[in-house]
Amino acid sequence: MWWRIFIICLMLAVIPASLSAEVESRCFGTTSDGRLEGGVKLPGSGPNFVSYGTLPSLAGRTYVHNKVRDVVLDAYASLAQDLPGVVFKYAETGKAEGGPFPPHKTHQNGLSVDFMVPVRNRDGQSVHLPSHPLNRYGYDVEFDSKGRWEDLTIDFEALAAHVVALHHSAQRHGIGLWRVLFAPNLQPHLYATRLGDFIRANIHIPTKRSWVRHDDHIHVDFAVPCEKLDQN
Repeated sequence: MWWRIFIICLMLAVIPASLSAEVESRCFGTTSDGRLEGGVKLPGSGPNFVSYGTLPSLAGRTYVHNKVRDVVLDAYASLAQDLPGVVFKYAETGKAEGGPFPPHKTHQNGLSVDFMVPVRNRDGQSVHLPSHPLNRYGYDVEFDSKGRWEDLTIDFEALAAHVVALHHSAQRHGIGLWRVLFAPNLQPHLYATRLGDFIRANIHIPTKRSWVRHDDHIHVDFAVPCEKLDQN
Protein backbone atom coordinates (compact mmCIF):
# COMPACT_ATOMS: atom_id res chain seq x y z
CA MET A 1 0.00 0.00 0.00
CA TRP A 2 2.82 2.37 0.88
CA TRP A 3 4.25 2.17 -2.63
CA ARG A 4 0.95 3.38 -4.14
CA ILE A 5 1.01 6.42 -1.87
CA PHE A 6 4.64 7.01 -2.87
CA ILE A 7 3.77 6.90 -6.61
CA ILE A 8 0.83 9.27 -6.16
CA CYS A 9 2.99 11.77 -4.27
CA LEU A 10 5.68 11.53 -6.94
CA MET A 11 3.12 12.18 -9.68
CA LEU A 12 1.73 15.19 -7.84
CA ALA A 13 5.25 16.58 -7.56
CA VAL A 14 6.19 16.01 -11.20
CA ILE A 15 3.00 16.83 -13.11
CA PRO A 16 2.70 20.51 -12.05
CA ALA A 17 6.32 21.09 -12.99
CA SER A 18 5.75 19.66 -16.45
CA LEU A 19 2.59 21.71 -16.94
CA SER A 20 4.35 24.92 -15.91
CA ALA A 21 7.25 24.37 -18.31
CA GLU A 22 7.21 26.98 -21.06
CA VAL A 23 8.33 26.52 -24.61
CA GLU A 24 10.84 29.18 -25.66
CA SER A 25 9.50 31.64 -28.21
CA ARG A 26 11.18 31.78 -31.62
CA CYS A 27 11.40 34.99 -33.62
CA PHE A 28 12.08 35.15 -37.34
CA GLY A 29 13.19 37.97 -39.59
CA THR A 30 12.91 41.58 -38.46
CA THR A 31 10.39 43.76 -36.68
CA SER A 32 9.16 45.00 -40.08
CA ASP A 33 9.28 41.65 -41.91
CA GLY A 34 9.01 38.70 -39.60
CA ARG A 35 6.94 36.22 -37.67
CA LEU A 36 6.80 34.64 -34.22
CA GLU A 37 6.35 31.14 -32.82
CA GLY A 38 5.33 30.48 -29.24
CA GLY A 39 4.29 34.05 -28.54
CA VAL A 40 3.04 34.79 -25.03
CA LYS A 41 0.36 37.21 -23.90
CA LEU A 42 1.15 40.09 -21.58
CA PRO A 43 -1.08 40.11 -18.49
CA GLY A 44 -3.91 42.61 -18.57
CA SER A 45 -2.80 44.32 -15.38
CA GLY A 46 -0.40 44.27 -12.46
CA PRO A 47 0.24 46.22 -9.26
CA ASN A 48 1.33 49.35 -11.16
CA PHE A 49 0.32 48.77 -14.78
CA VAL A 50 -2.62 48.02 -17.07
CA SER A 51 -3.09 47.26 -20.74
CA TYR A 52 -4.54 49.84 -23.09
CA GLY A 53 -7.84 48.04 -23.52
CA THR A 54 -9.75 44.84 -22.88
CA LEU A 55 -11.07 44.48 -26.42
CA PRO A 56 -7.66 44.78 -28.15
CA SER A 57 -6.28 42.27 -25.66
CA LEU A 58 -9.12 39.84 -26.38
CA ALA A 59 -8.50 40.41 -30.09
CA GLY A 60 -4.97 39.02 -29.67
CA ARG A 61 -2.96 42.25 -30.02
CA THR A 62 -0.81 41.90 -26.89
CA TYR A 63 1.51 38.98 -27.68
CA VAL A 64 5.31 39.13 -27.48
CA HIS A 65 8.40 36.93 -27.37
CA ASN A 66 8.62 35.31 -23.94
CA LYS A 67 11.94 37.06 -23.21
CA VAL A 68 10.34 40.41 -23.96
CA ARG A 69 7.45 39.53 -21.63
CA ASP A 70 9.91 38.75 -18.86
CA VAL A 71 11.79 42.02 -19.38
CA VAL A 72 8.61 44.11 -19.40
CA LEU A 73 7.26 42.55 -16.20
CA ASP A 74 10.64 42.73 -14.46
CA ALA A 75 10.88 46.44 -15.33
CA TYR A 76 7.40 47.09 -13.94
CA ALA A 77 8.37 45.29 -10.73
CA SER A 78 11.45 47.48 -10.37
CA LEU A 79 9.39 50.62 -10.98
CA ALA A 80 6.87 49.57 -8.33
CA GLN A 81 9.69 49.67 -5.80
CA ASP A 82 11.46 52.78 -7.09
CA LEU A 83 8.36 54.86 -7.91
CA PRO A 84 5.55 53.79 -5.58
CA GLY A 85 2.25 55.35 -6.57
CA VAL A 86 3.24 55.88 -10.22
CA VAL A 87 1.11 53.98 -12.74
CA PHE A 88 1.95 52.80 -16.24
CA LYS A 89 0.10 51.52 -19.30
CA TYR A 90 1.32 49.43 -22.21
CA ALA A 91 -0.32 49.40 -25.64
CA GLU A 92 0.12 47.48 -28.91
CA THR A 93 2.60 44.59 -29.08
CA GLY A 94 1.78 42.06 -31.80
CA LYS A 95 0.01 38.84 -32.74
CA ALA A 96 0.77 35.41 -31.30
CA GLU A 97 2.09 34.23 -34.67
CA GLY A 98 3.61 37.59 -35.64
CA GLY A 99 3.44 38.84 -39.20
CA PRO A 100 1.78 42.00 -40.58
CA PHE A 101 0.13 44.03 -37.83
CA PRO A 102 -1.85 46.96 -39.30
CA PRO A 103 -1.70 49.88 -38.91
CA HIS A 104 1.90 49.37 -37.73
CA LYS A 105 4.81 48.90 -40.10
CA THR A 106 6.68 46.90 -37.45
CA HIS A 107 5.53 44.71 -34.49
CA GLN A 108 5.94 41.59 -36.66
CA ASN A 109 8.29 39.28 -34.74
CA GLY A 110 7.38 39.71 -31.09
CA LEU A 111 10.11 42.20 -30.22
CA SER A 112 8.16 45.48 -30.40
CA VAL A 113 6.13 47.03 -27.58
CA ASP A 114 4.34 50.38 -27.38
CA PHE A 115 4.11 51.98 -23.95
CA MET A 116 1.75 54.87 -23.32
CA VAL A 117 3.52 57.82 -21.73
CA PRO A 118 2.96 58.15 -17.97
CA VAL A 119 1.01 61.30 -17.14
CA ARG A 120 -0.08 63.42 -14.18
CA ASN A 121 -3.30 65.34 -13.79
CA ARG A 122 -3.65 68.96 -12.72
CA ASP A 123 -3.42 67.87 -9.07
CA GLY A 124 -0.09 66.16 -9.69
CA GLN A 125 -1.48 62.66 -9.33
CA SER A 126 -0.11 59.85 -11.49
CA VAL A 127 -2.97 58.64 -13.69
CA HIS A 128 -3.38 56.51 -16.80
CA LEU A 129 -3.58 58.17 -20.19
CA PRO A 130 -7.20 57.60 -21.35
CA SER A 131 -7.42 54.87 -23.99
CA HIS A 132 -10.73 53.85 -25.52
CA PRO A 133 -12.30 53.34 -28.95
CA LEU A 134 -13.17 57.03 -29.35
CA ASN A 135 -9.50 58.09 -29.18
CA ARG A 136 -8.22 54.97 -30.96
CA TYR A 137 -7.12 53.52 -27.64
CA GLY A 138 -4.90 56.50 -26.87
CA TYR A 139 -3.15 56.70 -30.23
CA ASP A 140 -5.11 59.82 -31.27
CA VAL A 141 -3.95 61.84 -28.27
CA GLU A 142 -1.64 64.70 -29.28
CA PHE A 143 0.56 66.46 -26.74
CA ASP A 144 1.90 69.97 -27.30
CA SER A 145 5.59 70.87 -27.31
CA LYS A 146 5.60 71.03 -23.50
CA GLY A 147 4.03 67.61 -23.10
CA ARG A 148 0.52 68.85 -22.24
CA TRP A 149 -2.88 67.56 -23.38
CA GLU A 150 -6.10 68.80 -21.82
CA ASP A 151 -5.52 68.60 -18.06
CA LEU A 152 -2.71 66.02 -18.32
CA THR A 153 1.06 66.48 -18.54
CA ILE A 154 3.65 63.87 -19.44
CA ASP A 155 5.59 62.72 -16.38
CA PHE A 156 9.02 62.87 -17.99
CA GLU A 157 10.79 61.71 -14.82
CA ALA A 158 8.63 58.56 -14.74
CA LEU A 159 9.09 58.07 -18.49
CA ALA A 160 12.88 58.29 -18.09
CA ALA A 161 12.77 55.83 -15.20
CA HIS A 162 10.70 53.43 -17.30
CA VAL A 163 13.14 53.56 -20.21
CA VAL A 164 16.10 52.95 -17.89
CA ALA A 165 14.25 50.14 -16.09
CA LEU A 166 13.65 48.43 -19.43
CA HIS A 167 17.34 48.85 -20.31
CA HIS A 168 18.55 47.31 -17.03
CA SER A 169 15.92 44.56 -17.12
CA ALA A 170 16.91 43.62 -20.67
CA GLN A 171 20.53 43.31 -19.58
CA ARG A 172 19.56 41.09 -16.65
CA HIS A 173 17.68 38.79 -19.02
CA GLY A 174 20.51 38.57 -21.53
CA ILE A 175 18.96 40.70 -24.28
CA GLY A 176 19.02 44.42 -25.06
CA LEU A 177 17.16 47.44 -26.33
CA TRP A 178 17.70 48.08 -30.02
CA ARG A 179 15.94 51.44 -30.08
CA VAL A 180 13.33 53.61 -28.44
CA LEU A 181 11.17 55.85 -30.63
CA PHE A 182 9.92 59.07 -29.04
CA ALA A 183 8.79 62.37 -30.56
CA PRO A 184 11.93 64.44 -31.39
CA ASN A 185 10.34 67.69 -30.18
CA LEU A 186 9.76 66.13 -26.74
CA GLN A 187 13.15 64.48 -26.39
CA PRO A 188 14.78 67.56 -24.75
CA HIS A 189 12.34 67.18 -21.83
CA LEU A 190 13.38 63.55 -21.46
CA TYR A 191 17.08 64.42 -21.46
CA ALA A 192 16.48 67.16 -18.88
CA THR A 193 15.40 64.59 -16.30
CA ARG A 194 17.55 63.12 -13.56
CA LEU A 195 18.31 60.08 -15.76
CA GLY A 196 18.63 62.04 -18.99
CA ASP A 197 22.41 61.86 -19.27
CA PHE A 198 22.36 58.09 -18.74
CA ILE A 199 19.70 57.68 -21.42
CA ARG A 200 21.61 59.83 -23.89
CA ALA A 201 24.79 57.80 -23.32
CA ASN A 202 23.31 54.30 -23.26
CA ILE A 203 20.01 54.11 -25.14
CA HIS A 204 19.47 54.73 -28.85
CA ILE A 205 16.63 57.19 -29.46
CA PRO A 206 16.60 58.34 -33.10
CA THR A 207 16.23 62.08 -33.65
CA LYS A 208 14.53 61.67 -37.01
CA ARG A 209 10.75 61.81 -36.83
CA SER A 210 9.04 58.59 -37.94
CA TRP A 211 5.76 58.27 -39.83
CA VAL A 212 3.76 58.58 -36.59
CA ARG A 213 4.24 61.17 -33.86
CA HIS A 214 5.23 58.94 -30.93
CA ASP A 215 4.21 61.62 -28.46
CA ASP A 216 1.41 59.67 -26.73
CA HIS A 217 3.58 56.56 -26.57
CA ILE A 218 7.11 55.30 -26.90
CA HIS A 219 7.88 52.44 -29.24
CA VAL A 220 10.52 50.01 -27.95
CA ASP A 221 12.26 47.41 -30.12
CA PHE A 222 14.12 44.76 -28.13
CA ALA A 223 17.30 43.07 -29.35
CA VAL A 224 16.85 39.30 -29.42
CA PRO A 225 18.69 37.00 -31.88
CA CYS A 226 16.18 35.84 -34.48
CA GLU A 227 16.27 33.15 -37.10
CA LYS A 228 16.20 33.90 -40.80
CA LEU A 229 12.74 34.37 -42.22
CA ASP A 230 11.78 31.61 -44.62
CA GLN A 231 10.12 33.28 -47.59
CA ASN A 232 8.89 30.01 -49.12
